Amino acid sequence: MIAVNKKYYSLVQENNEATINIYGDITSWEWFESDVSSYTLSKELEVIEADTIHVYINSYGGEVAEGLAIYNALKRHKAKIITHTDGFACSIASVIFMAGDERIMSTASLLMIHNAWTYAKGNANELRKQADDLDVITQASINAYMMDINITEDELKQLLDNETWLSPQSALDMNFCTSIVNEKDSNKASQSVKKSLSKMILDIQNKNKIKESTEDLGEKNNQENEPQQNNDNKEPEEPKQILMGSFFNALLK
Repeated sequence: MIAVNKKYYSLVQENNEATINIYGDITSWEWFESDVSSYTLSKELEVIEADTIHVYINSYGGEVAEGLAIYNALKRHKAKIITHTDGFACSIASVIFMAGDERIMSTASLLMIHNAWTYAKGNANELRKQADDLDVITQASINAYMMDINITEDELKQLLDNETWLSPQSALDMNFCTSIVNEKDSNKASQSVKKSLSKMILDIQNKNKIKESTEDLGEKNNQENEPQQNNDNKEPEEPKQILMGSFFNALLK
């Protein structure tokens, strides 16, 4: 039996099966015990002599180069690879998920796919080049998805442009995953997760509204204590907005 145990990333081999848990960021710099690099994982894969390797994923993603290297290392291995989403498989972690010969999603799990992105600075020519480079980098992930999914590349690119969250059933329909565990209860579980997240978001919005009301009341009291001024030419203020991430906005619809 071979065991490499960390709190979030671990490798365990027993008999003819091995288990790898990826529960953190995909990065070349393993600052935290939850981080995993392609170097660490590929070295550990070299010593695995198993017929089946299970890879359990719960990750927001990380560096594209590291994720692609992990994807290719898993695809190269002679064992049958079975990938599982235990929570989120986002960004490049969703590409690692696609390395599975079998790809299994829990009813209470999600995939998220989007285009590669980066921070950039420079002149106009440098920024244009950066945009072109990102298109090429994204294409590498597209190639991995297209090995198994049953939609067209144009349809996939639209999903990437929209930064799409995929439920287990949507992923199954497009062949991102090959099966769903606890499929009978999938609708009930998905609605429960959605309801809990929606409540959390509404609570945050209500707290923000209370904060804004308090601030507005304070401003009103200050104005009452100040000399009155002619506001005929004052432009109306734009209403305040609470901006939420695309995922959370989608949940509230």
